[in-house]
Amino acid sequence: MSCTFCSIVAGELDARTVWESEHCLAFLDRRPVFPGHTLVVPKEHVDTLVELPDRLLTPLMGDARLLAAAMKQGLHAHGTFVAINNEVSQSVPHIHVHVVPRRFKDGLRGFFWPRQRYEDEAHEKQVQEAIARAAGSLAQSQKAPVQ
Repeated sequence: MSCTFCSIVAGELDARTVWESEHCLAFLDRRPVFPGHTLVVPKEHVDTLVELPDRLLTPLMGDARLLAAAMKQGLHAHGTFVAINNEVSQSVPHIHVHVVPRRFKDGLRGFFWPRQRYEDEAHEKQVQEAIARAAGSLAQSQKAPVQ
């Protein structure tokens, strides 16, 4: 059985990549809650959080944290919603962390996720590039020695 996310990681399917690290890939969700909604996946196929090996936990959550910060910087979001569906409501059986930019009074209530489309492909690309630039900048600053 083929996995959509493994196909994206392998470059067999197109995705709007915003970040790539040694162990993970992050790309825009094709059906975003809000523009900038990103999925962070381990490059290695793992179905669920329960099955995630310890060696991938820190890279996956570290990259999710980086993307949450990148959305605040790159998209001027007020904050983020970070979630993992585990089996129930997991549309692709490959663990993925949703990182969704939030703004005060954005209309998101509880777990009801109304989906919003990008205005057009140019808007999607603009959002992709803003997050990617911010993630790169934040990753570089994290590598700088602490004074």
